Amino acid sequence: MVYPVTPPEPTTAEIARTILAAADSLTLSVPGSGLRYECVALHTVDAASRLLLLDPADPGLTAELAGAPGSGLAAYAEFTDIAPVVVRDRVRARLALSGRLTPAGPDTLVLRPARAAVSVDDTVRTLDAATLGAATPDPLAAREAELLGHLDTGHADILVQLVDLVRKGDLTGIDRIRAVRLDRKGLVLRLEAAGGAFDDVRLGFLTEAQGPHDVGLRIQELLDPATARH
Repeated sequence: MVYPVTPPEPTTAEIARTILAAADSLTLSVPGSGLRYECVALHTVDAASRLLLLDPADPGLTAELAGAPGSGLAAYAEFTDIAPVVVRDRVRARLALSGRLTPAGPDTLVLRPARAAVSVDDTVRTLDAATLGAATPDPLAAREAELLGHLDTGHADILVQLVDLVRKGDLTGIDRIRAVRLDRKGLVLRLEAAGGAFDDVRLGFLTEAQGPHDVGLRIQELLDPATARH
């Protein structure tokens, strides 16, 4: 098998939408007011990528909303995508949404994003609301932590075989291989060296995973195409 030189990756919009679906916390801030809230398990995301937030019932925010125009209050929501396995530099991506915040019932606020900014490896890409809303979360997002943990703790031999696809047996200076990201198009392995240095390597699946149930087959396709066909 000739391994792909450029592994397929999720689009920026897919990364953003997946972060929205998987995150359990965010930071909400209102520019110019000094208002800032750490929201843990207090939000949901609808099909249009709008954030539904439990109203923190803060007098300052209530006053700002009362004085805002009909379009709502300018606000930002910030998310951090953290690798579920314990490694150095666990931040995989950051997402910032800017939009208008309005009441949506007695105990709920809604943030309607106008723009999104995704930061990955110090590269920032922006999206408009339509592009973000048209994207769908990765089908592995809800089980990614579980699947990565299974690979990371129980299949060190498989991780070595996967790295061999791109390193051709050269593991000089590598102390440990970790599984740090998984999506329908592939997975990312971290090659850890002595002293804390590391290198992330992405391997693209030959066939996209449709859900958590067929991740094993997608990995087997990389390692042994003949076995995968059976």
